Amino acid sequence: MNMKLALVALLVSASARVFAQDAGTLEKAKAAGSVVMGVRESSTPLSYQLGSDKFVGYHVELCGRVLGALLPKVPIKYMSVTSQNRIPLLQNGTVDIECGSTTNNTARKQQVAFAVTTYVTEARFAVRTASGITSVEQLFGKTVATTTGTTLVQRLRKLERDNGVSFNLLFGKDHAESFLLLESGRADAFAMDDNTLAGNISNSKSPQDYRIVGKPLGIEPLSIMIRKDDLRFKAAVDEIIKKMMSSGELEQLYTKWFLRPIPPRGAVLNIPMGEALRAAFKSPNDDPAEAYENK
Repeated sequence: MNMKLALVALLVSASARVFAQDAGTLEKAKAAGSVVMGVRESSTPLSYQLGSDKFVGYHVELCGRVLGALLPKVPIKYMSVTSQNRIPLLQNGTVDIECGSTTNNTARKQQVAFAVTTYVTEARFAVRTASGITSVEQLFGKTVATTTGTTLVQRLRKLERDNGVSFNLLFGKDHAESFLLLESGRADAFAMDDNTLAGNISNSKSPQDYRIVGKPLGIEPLSIMIRKDDLRFKAAVDEIIKKMMSSGELEQLYTKWFLRPIPPRGAVLNIPMGEALRAAFKSPNDDPAEAYENK
């Protein structure tokens, strides 16, 4: 009898895994009784953690509105993801939608799908004000921190090759750890998206001790990430976001998180909407980062 029960349990578990992999996201969430949103712990102001179990931010609130419209009676569960595990967790059905700070690029589009672009960022360096560093050239031969699994790793390697120089690279497991490398003096700079740099600086003990410097290392579109080949879910997500763009609702949301005081300290990041993002709002698209580099 015990062996029969074990066999039944095994079959049920296997069936659940197959359903998670094969069913559309909307059907999977309805059957499970909840939808799982992948979020980040320290990607301020896009997606970050407050306290022990609360997640907030521009992309978190945007995703909440999208899921509320598509699955009005289905509770949202939040799962913290990292730069390294966000794609595998989406692919295997552990999370249903990823609402963090993920760059849409050609390589990733082979594995996952992206909704239309909702933020465009420029990658730069955060340094300590007292260091006197104002340009990337002053960082050659110094220690630069960045986060494992992000596009900045490749951009820094390219910068080294193009200039015939090298950095001493340190890698944090997430943005908070990368900023800590700068804050503790173990790194001379932290290379990352401008919004993430501004967010971590605003949440630091002494924001005035840091500044963002250097020419942009690259311009990248950030998007909500969904499972590849779930065309119906992508179309539904895109439709809601496009309506928010055309109605002005998404610009209001942008203003809330980038130009107004945000928790936990009421800091104002003061990052006005750039021309590239305004263009994306007027003509919604899911173009990868490579398309921006060719403009």
